[in-house]
Amino acid sequence: MNILAIDASGLSGSVAYISDYKLVGEYYICHKLTHSQTIMPMLEHLRSMIGLDLEQVDAVAVTSGPGSFTGIRIGVATAKAMALALGVPIIGIPTLDVMANNMTFTDKLICPIMDARRNQVYTSLYRWKENTLQRVEEHLAISIDELLEKIAGEEVIFLGDGVDVMRSKITEQMGNKAHFAPSFLHMQRASVLAHLACQAYERGEMENADDFVPMYLRKSQAERELEEREKGAN
Repeated sequence: MNILAIDASGLSGSVAYISDYKLVGEYYICHKLTHSQTIMPMLEHLRSMIGLDLEQVDAVAVTSGPGSFTGIRIGVATAKAMALALGVPIIGIPTLDVMANNMTFTDKLICPIMDARRNQVYTSLYRWKENTLQRVEEHLAISIDELLEKIAGEEVIFLGDGVDVMRSKITEQMGNKAHFAPSFLHMQRASVLAHLACQAYERGEMENADDFVPMYLRKSQAERELEEREKGAN
């Protein structure tokens, strides 16, 4: 199968194309420009560089969240537009699942964290069991203190944009039980997304683009601020 993958759910942005589990090409950027400035040019450059015939695409994959509200909307809107134009299904993979799959075949607990502001993170927990990465916790939006309490005593590998924000607190509380992925494995990548989407495609786990809904875990900052203003007015 041929999968076109799009990620714009966090600080980084990337697109990739995979054919029968073989990565054909990937563009990745994590530097200043917004996803509205990078995603479509990356898609066009990728298509041009590898001579991609869009009619060969079997499905479009996208990171479904959690993460940046604006980024998720850009990525999902782009993926849905592509899927509808090509008449193919969409495959959504949770952003945290994509991040966790950067870490292969380790006996340590894997904990991706995305900065959710206000001392909170988007997170989940994963373990490799019988050569399969299994999620052992729900996708969560919780305080870093709650997370560290939940994983106390474990050997843990942390990755994600939340590491830069929370590293000192993690190290202070966990000491040498805390491990951090190298920078080139910190972020979610469209190549990993595409690989997971191939597996999902084989299992028949895909949706009509019109029906696809991203996962936010909590309300946006604008929605929360509006609720706070309304409460104050009352």
